[in-house]
Amino acid sequence: MRSACAQQTLHGVIESFKSYKALSKLYNKGQLANKPRVPSYRKKGGLAVVNYPARWVKLVKGQLKFTLGKQVKAWFGIDHFLLPMPSNIDHKAIKEYRFVPRNGCLYLEFVYERPAPEQVQPTDEALGIDPGLNNWLTCVSTTGKSFILNGRKVKSQNQRYNKRVAELKKGKAQDYWDDQLASLTEKRNRQMRDNGAARSN
Repeated sequence: MRSACAQQTLHGVIESFKSYKALSKLYNKGQLANKPRVPSYRKKGGLAVVNYPARWVKLVKGQLKFTLGKQVKAWFGIDHFLLPMPSNIDHKAIKEYRFVPRNGCLYLEFVYERPAPEQVQPTDEALGIDPGLNNWLTCVSTTGKSFILNGRKVKSQNQRYNKRVAELKKGKAQDYWDDQLASLTEKRNRQMRDNGAARSN
């Protein structure tokens, strides 16, 4: 790991313990309902978040260049890897790149500042939204327009997911988790995300 990434990891640990200490004080004063838990080590074989400060990541022909430590080069013969830069984000605005492990996958998060949104101007127009199951959202506006978002596909996907999870966890502890469940959950989360993106387009 690059020294800059290791330093970011240490800063994250420090912030976690500072937060725990502050929450513990509130709990001891009776100002917090739930007792905070001490930050724990990752489980054996687990993955941790890795942060790259923006100054350590270069943009090379539309690709983000992430450099690796000397030990990685000695072991594997590589000193960097490349990932495509999204076209909808300003590279210069990025403050940090964050690799986040989740359900057996690695996600790259872009940390950047967003300008404060403009204040919404008052209007007499409104949109009424009625959530449901088969009809995910039924919408009617004061301008006379209406539309329905079909929820049958999402409902079916969720039912299949819940059924499969119940089968895999049958006879096991309530908090049982394994790689198969993680993969199944990741697939389901992507389906939900993609369905939402499709509806919003």
